[in-house]
Amino acid sequence: MDVDVAIVGAGLAGAALARAVRGLSVALVAEDRAPAAAPAQLFDARVYAITPGNAAFLSGLGAWQRLAPERVTPVRAMRVFGDDARAALSFDAYRAGVAELAWIVEDGALQTALWEALAADGSVRVLAPERLERLEFASDKARLQLRGGRTLDARLVVGADGAQSLVREQTAIAVTDTAYRQRAVVANFSCERAHRHCAYQWFQGGPVLALLPLPGDHVSMVWSTGEDEAERLLALDPQALARAVAAASGHVLGELGLVTAARAFALRRLAARHMVAPRVALIGDAAHVIHPLAGQGANLGLQDARALAAVLGGREPMRDPGDLRLLRRYERARAGEVGAMDATVHGLYRLFAAPARPCAILRNSGLNLTEHLPVIKNLLIRRAMA
Repeated sequence: MDVDVAIVGAGLAGAALARAVRGLSVALVAEDRAPAAAPAQLFDARVYAITPGNAAFLSGLGAWQRLAPERVTPVRAMRVFGDDARAALSFDAYRAGVAELAWIVEDGALQTALWEALAADGSVRVLAPERLERLEFASDKARLQLRGGRTLDARLVVGADGAQSLVREQTAIAVTDTAYRQRAVVANFSCERAHRHCAYQWFQGGPVLALLPLPGDHVSMVWSTGEDEAERLLALDPQALARAVAAASGHVLGELGLVTAARAFALRRLAARHMVAPRVALIGDAAHVIHPLAGQGANLGLQDARALAAVLGGREPMRDPGDLRLLRRYERARAGEVGAMDATVHGLYRLFAAPARPCAILRNSGLNLTEHLPVIKNLLIRRAMA
């Protein structure tokens, strides 16, 4: 089988790119078939805060409108608290002149919507369940050796296959990979008080607790904390875990009740030295992984897909989609933004994890200063909505 573009990995970024590419033949290599939707009465433990810019992108792909409205929650305000109770920063969509700051969407619901959009389009060749075993390169193409002996020739291979990317490994793109020695504990709760579409975040001198609004009187928790503490939280019974989260959040939403079991994910910082090579481009976690304290990991991957689709769609007539000079346009478009986000998030992590008193004074004073500078706050809001 010959195609112009072979995308390895069918997570959010890979599936979005497959739907976004126009004017080229595309194959999507996926280890699993379309994901099963979560039962209507439950919520996924893993959720994303999708920016308005990416929501518009997904709408253009025919995916966003496939989401059930009752499973999508707008974020209209955000409250951020430092480790000093007097240090706080608030963001408000109304005061910033926008309808919402973000949308909270469950992982399974968004994955299902993207697969439905792919099926409705019908132009993408989906190979699933299938797995890449080896990559071979020639001057005019790349050959993908798939599990079971099947081969696929493509002029461009896109690695959307996650942090342990085989595409990146087979292309010998160097990577910087550092473990944070933290885990993100995620779970969903019912709450006694209405969240009023407000997201909350507490910096706790290393750990970071976030409560994100879900439909009805429910919230999704992401608690990034040390590995030992994560194990302790996972071992708690439902009532004890709910009490621990309510206490850590100052009972801002009253009493909590666990509705989906807690899970945990190891946290790491990963950056590929290059996002492109001859006949290869990396998107999403294959190119970069950042700390979840800003909730921007999925958004960066979708922005990668947007940028690469735009570069491929805007190429000159007869330009080979695997031409390194073309792919470098994509790398230039993304490297600065991804690097800035990574540096910002890592810098915040280090600042709020530092135990020294001068650092504590600096970070808490910074929150309070930003709170009283509406111009800066609005710039941050606009930047985070892309």
